[in-house]
Amino acid sequence: MSGFSSRTILSLEERLNPRLWRPWMTLTVIRQFSVAPNLILSSTTRIAADLSAPWELMETEVVAAIGPQSSGIAHIISHVSKELHVPLLSFGATDPTLSSLQYPYFLRTTQNDCFQMNAIADFVSHFGWREIVAIFVDDEYGRNGISVLGDALSKKRAKISYKAGFTPGADKTAINDLLVSVDLVESRVYVVHVNPDSGLTIFSTAKSLGMMGSGHVWIATDWLPTALDSMEPVGSDTMDLLQGVVAFRHYTPESDKKSRFKTRWMNLVRPNGFNSYALYAYDSVWLVARALEAFFNHGNSVSFSTDPNLRQTNSSALKLSTLGVFNEGERFLQIILGMNFTGLTGQIQFDSDKNRVQPAYDVLNIEGTGPRRVGYWSNYSGFSLEPPEKLYSKPPNSSAANQRLYGIIWPGEVTQTPRGWVFPNNGKPLRIVVPNRVSYKDYVSKDKNPPGVRGYCIDVFEAAITLLPYPVPRTYILYGDGKKNPSYDDLVYGVAANSFDVAVGDITIVTNRTRVVDFTQPFMESGLVVVAPVKGAKSSPWSFLKPFTLEMWIVTGSFFLFVGAIVWILEHRFNEEFRGPPRRQLITIFWFSFSTMFFSHRENTVSTLGRLVLIIWMFVVLIINSSYTASLTSILTVQQLTSRIEGIDTLISSSEPIGVQDGSFAWKYLINELNISPSRLVSLRDEEEYLSALQRGPRGGGVAAIVDERPYIELFLSNANCKFRMVGQEFTRTGWGFAFQRDSPLAVDMSTAILQLSEEGELQKIHNKWLTYKHECSMQISDSEDTQLSLKSFWGLFLMCGTACFLALTVFFCKIFCQYQRLRPEGGIEGRAGDEPGPSRSRRGLRATSFKDLIKIADRREAEIKEMLKQKSGKKLKGSQSSDGNSHSKNSETP
Repeated sequence: MSGFSSRTILSLEERLNPRLWRPWMTLTVIRQFSVAPNLILSSTTRIAADLSAPWELMETEVVAAIGPQSSGIAHIISHVSKELHVPLLSFGATDPTLSSLQYPYFLRTTQNDCFQMNAIADFVSHFGWREIVAIFVDDEYGRNGISVLGDALSKKRAKISYKAGFTPGADKTAINDLLVSVDLVESRVYVVHVNPDSGLTIFSTAKSLGMMGSGHVWIATDWLPTALDSMEPVGSDTMDLLQGVVAFRHYTPESDKKSRFKTRWMNLVRPNGFNSYALYAYDSVWLVARALEAFFNHGNSVSFSTDPNLRQTNSSALKLSTLGVFNEGERFLQIILGMNFTGLTGQIQFDSDKNRVQPAYDVLNIEGTGPRRVGYWSNYSGFSLEPPEKLYSKPPNSSAANQRLYGIIWPGEVTQTPRGWVFPNNGKPLRIVVPNRVSYKDYVSKDKNPPGVRGYCIDVFEAAITLLPYPVPRTYILYGDGKKNPSYDDLVYGVAANSFDVAVGDITIVTNRTRVVDFTQPFMESGLVVVAPVKGAKSSPWSFLKPFTLEMWIVTGSFFLFVGAIVWILEHRFNEEFRGPPRRQLITIFWFSFSTMFFSHRENTVSTLGRLVLIIWMFVVLIINSSYTASLTSILTVQQLTSRIEGIDTLISSSEPIGVQDGSFAWKYLINELNISPSRLVSLRDEEEYLSALQRGPRGGGVAAIVDERPYIELFLSNANCKFRMVGQEFTRTGWGFAFQRDSPLAVDMSTAILQLSEEGELQKIHNKWLTYKHECSMQISDSEDTQLSLKSFWGLFLMCGTACFLALTVFFCKIFCQYQRLRPEGGIEGRAGDEPGPSRSRRGLRATSFKDLIKIADRREAEIKEMLKQKSGKKLKGSQSSDGNSHSKNSETP
């Protein structure tokens, strides 16, 4: 008979090891086999000083082993199980590295710590912290777990700023020294990943050092809930140590089966400590039992063979020759991996990486007399207030807006989320590097008085520092030899290399710098501009053409002729002034068209449609005349400047030298982005060299123009007596900011402070203090394209006029066509009104398709057409009366 009989007995016994705070389990499955009566299923879960006990177990013929719960021992036994092809199921070894291909027969029936570390990384990211301190036991379990945590945090743009490891079994003195060093670190977010035997010692020591107060964040992995659950009831002294701590516990869904098991457990075991590992151990036994039943149901048998590579040696007490290899081990392992049933811990199923599916954790906040659940975490949807099993039927949603937790009471009984970092009391002051400029010293420069630097940028930084809710000890360090401006790229890279903590000054935010440091919110707008020599624009005899673009002139002239032709068509039948010989009519069209420009046309309009079109056109002419007059007045009366350099495009296309400020990012920008030859660039030290280089020009050994940032150029021009001007448009848009090391939390707080300064008007006050310009030059660079009026400004007027003309023509031709239809039965249109048509003409008739006849009707005077229609109506009336008389006479002659 294969499979389990109905008399299968499962017994569990738990005892608490006061040092490990975890249960060790003895599990035995007793069943009757009709085959393979020597089959034994055993568990090795006691942590011994040596490995003799598990090795002795392997000397028997074993098809599966449950245990151990120690990750360190699991690493060793996994090698043995690999050689013997015996599946090793552990309900307590959570080390993530045990899931690698190095241990093909190791199977974890609990959750992988990889998921727990991802949950902690999500928790850190959820509250916006960037750095944490990892406190861990320095063994396989601790090191590997923290390594995975570091990888998970990097995906969230966070990191472990300090790793504090201690040896297993470390005494209180060693832990005290460790926490003293931790307290000197800026970060106040601590993740504790240790064994239960030393975990509570850490918290008691931390409390004695004042590290459990407000501003601190303590996050414990699953060891803490496991220890507390095993200690029930927990003493008040222990709870006092843990107030405000956040912990993660394996989530096991509630079920009737779980409740019944827990009741039986409470009746069986004293004291009644009960944790999730007991449930995983129970499910591990049933997993193997079900797998064995499936194994035998498929007709498999159990057999063992010896491994020739295992030889007995005289120097070893281990009986290697007695170890048997489970021949069907691979097949049995695949059956275990394919199992799918619901146990006390939820769905028992494995994914392709041999991990339990649907990993989830309770998020606990320890307060008062015990832990309080503030939410759940699952790798399906992240944090939620609903149990994970309710979310699996919905589409996954791990967006930041969907991550929710109940309110947390942090250490110190505060509900506001801690900032997560502080300046340590015994730490070093903030190292602030400042460029030692030799030009434009109003922005930043050396000072003999404390703090040793001065300028606009320094005042902005100090004003922002005063708005922070905490003190910032700081010291300023000058960078540069004072003979020329330092390289700002080197300045920024010094911050990235941890030579300095922050760079303060006129530092431009550009792409390559943002890759290595974090910038604050810009406190001044900037951008590259071109400054060049200018001279007064000379007057031109063709200045009267400048107000309009060529396109505008063409369209305007065309509309004058078009409107004149439309008015002639509408007035031709009514107005004698628009009739006569063709030459006279053509002259009339041109004269009338252009005389409307000055409102001096002598011809009167008679028709209603003609007057309508003329009124709209006169409105258009009024607007065009007014705009032309205003633009021409501005051109002729306002003194303007001109420069042969029109902007950056002119410089790119030329081969003349270009001046660039020493140390500016503009040097690399012109070379790398605009492909300007380095041989054309001339480094300029200060304002005097700017002035000299521009005055001499390219022929005198100077430069054609200077490319620099707008704030510098504005200050330079205010002292140059309006001899130079910015030409063209600003061709980059950047800003100045303070550079901090990557992921520095101080950068975020400083950005908030700068925004507050801007909103309160303090930035403008500081600007006015340092950057009051001496001269304001009102003359502008002449740019014909910018000052000319284009069709873009008037196309609405032309559209309105064109529409009116089209509608008037439509009405006019509809009227003519109606008259043509009424006159069509008449034999002739050529004769004068009242003439009788001849016989030949009556035979020809008036055909609707005759365009020539239609034109003749359109060319006749309106009075003639009306007379013809009148005569036609009279003839119809006489014909009708004659017809009626003839009909009456015929009726009277009829007898």
